[in-house]
Amino acid sequence: MSKFHRSLLYRRDAAPHAQRGAALLVSLIFLLLLTILALSASSRSLLQERMAGGLRNAQQAQMAANAALRAAEWTIWSRTSQVGKYMDCQNGQISSDDGCVVYNASNASLYGASGTVTNFQTSSGWITTGAHTYTGPTGQGYTGSNTMTTNYSQLAQNPVYIIEDMGLELPPGAGTQHEAGATGPTGSGPGQVSTHVFRITARATGGSPNTVSVLQSTFDAQATN
Repeated sequence: MSKFHRSLLYRRDAAPHAQRGAALLVSLIFLLLLTILALSASSRSLLQERMAGGLRNAQQAQMAANAALRAAEWTIWSRTSQVGKYMDCQNGQISSDDGCVVYNASNASLYGASGTVTNFQTSSGWITTGAHTYTGPTGQGYTGSNTMTTNYSQLAQNPVYIIEDMGLELPPGAGTQHEAGATGPTGSGPGQVSTHVFRITARATGGSPNTVSVLQSTFDAQATN
């Protein structure tokens, strides 16, 4: 065989090896790109899932705190609107049966910088000291397996609240804590000056104990005690 034929055979035999090497390199590059795209999509999905979970926990906590506020308002209304019943608001300490305390800014153990009521109203974490626990209208609570979770989402903690008796509501212009207008029986006059102002602070978690919602409202009720 001539040198020309041997050289041609060598080229024919060498060319396929070079092509297979280039194809492998290109395939590896495409595989790497696809892997990067898959990891990026997975990270975005995980982030969106966490954001959705955080939003759900925040909504749960807010709704639970609202439920506790309404429950405290109903407790005040039901106890003060009936003859012989009243809120057990105590001086110097929080009542154990309804979580009510008489407001006194000079009481450092309650209203000081690290007082019980101050911590309950301002602490960023979960706190239950001195508070009354709300376990729902049936009393089953919102945590554990034997609860109201068949109709409501399970919470990390049952909601809690503290009620403060802020004192007598004053007629218009009589002080800082007064009625906004004439609310007497005939629509005129100083109004019901025997009515007390109650401040309610409620705390609740979502499904995660790290999500805490703190809500506050005021409620006026006839003082019977």
